[in-house]
Amino acid sequence: MNPQALATLQAHLLTALTSAPAETRRLFHGRGRCWPGLEQLTVDWLQGVVLVSLFKEPAADQLDDLKRLLLALGDSAQWKDSGAHTLLIQHRYLPQSTAEWLLGEEIDEMTIVEGGLKYRVDLGRKQNAGLFLDMRYGRNWVRDQAAGQRVLNLFAYTCGFSVAAIEGGASHVVNLDMSRAALSRGRDNHRLNGHDLSKVSFLGHDLFKSWGKVINSGPYDLVIIDPPSFQKGSFLLTKDYQRVLRRLPELLTPQGTVLACMNDPSFGSDFLIDGVTREAPGLRFEQRLENPPEFPDIDPQSGLKALVFKRTETL
Repeated sequence: MNPQALATLQAHLLTALTSAPAETRRLFHGRGRCWPGLEQLTVDWLQGVVLVSLFKEPAADQLDDLKRLLLALGDSAQWKDSGAHTLLIQHRYLPQSTAEWLLGEEIDEMTIVEGGLKYRVDLGRKQNAGLFLDMRYGRNWVRDQAAGQRVLNLFAYTCGFSVAAIEGGASHVVNLDMSRAALSRGRDNHRLNGHDLSKVSFLGHDLFKSWGKVINSGPYDLVIIDPPSFQKGSFLLTKDYQRVLRRLPELLTPQGTVLACMNDPSFGSDFLIDGVTREAPGLRFEQRLENPPEFPDIDPQSGLKALVFKRTETL
């Protein structure tokens, strides 16, 4: 974060705040490597709260310069006109992802809006707030596809896909995640949107020990696979994704669809396309969903991959 990089960041944020989004959006995505010197920094707009995330520890003088820039931003006319009221830095490189509040009162939880839907998120207490903003188009796609569908949401986290599916008219959604706390937040998200919880199931299990429960709740018209790249003791991308793909014959209806997602910059779309071809040859690759424009990346294969596959024959 040299002076030139910080000047670029300042200009970008002032422009973004001049027409602040009505809903939650990313304001600056340095991790796409489009702005030299800012590769380890992102800035999110949470409807009045500006969240700056640092993914690598900067030199002490660079951190001081960043804080001065941000405090000056808080004094700007653009800040005041935008309705911004709170500013924090989250040090994601620290074990506890410690948050440092620069402006405004500390906030533990808040409700944000995306696509007219409400989601409850945590601020300053956990590594991830509770909604991955780069998956906005994926949630929109699920919402558009879901009418009358029976949906399986694997690695559901706080059930963002489930909220979108029920809003889109899904007949039922089964959410599976090891974290019961995340699923509890998912239940809250459905309640925030006035959804009928009799149409939603929550399975707090290790997928690889619970295939029986998942299969018995099927078959499914739409299967969503959105795992972490790595989760100690439970998921390793290079080994475990194929274990999920080879189960698709037991999960899908004859005309079933799969949305397979991956956000590891080390692997491109071919990782998923080749995996499906090998493990579930009756599925045809249809399309890769676009990523939101606020997530530019110098290499399109390094960003989020959200790929749609359609069953074309008996597997």
